[in-house]
Amino acid sequence: MSEVMKVIKERRSIRKFKPDMVSKEAIDEIIEAGLYAASGMGKQASIVIAVTDKAMRDKLSDMNRKIGGWDEGFDPFYGGPVVLIVLADKSVRTCVYDGSLTLGNMMIAAQNLGVGSIWIHRAKEEFELEEGKAILKELGIEGDYEGIGHLVIGYADCENPDAHPRKDNRVYYI
Repeated sequence: MSEVMKVIKERRSIRKFKPDMVSKEAIDEIIEAGLYAASGMGKQASIVIAVTDKAMRDKLSDMNRKIGGWDEGFDPFYGGPVVLIVLADKSVRTCVYDGSLTLGNMMIAAQNLGVGSIWIHRAKEEFELEEGKAILKELGIEGDYEGIGHLVIGYADCENPDAHPRKDNRVYYI
């Protein structure tokens, strides 16, 4: 089995993180993998916002919690110290697919570096809120972007979960 397939097969969604910060070098490498994801017509519609500031991370977590309908105190980011937000230019027809590939590449890169990750949804709803739009404006991000997802990363504070068995009858040859 190739090293790439080994990393892909071992990657799991982590739901309990240590508070230890991921190094800037590792974060940069994970983001770079995302920026090299395939994109429709090579338009590279995705952007990534790296959140390492705890106050902003907690603010985003609380926004996400409210959208998800969870009780106060629940952290939908599972204690992960870093949130990589992927947004994509809505004017590009393939924006959701492009952003999804960006997230996928970053998950594989994180696993390769020994960094746990989990894709968390509701970025679309977060950045449709005035509060989300204000964050983009504060960062100087102009344009019409759709939130695709959050990649929460950090060091796992749990055993790597077992893989679910792969379902049968998912591949057809013609």
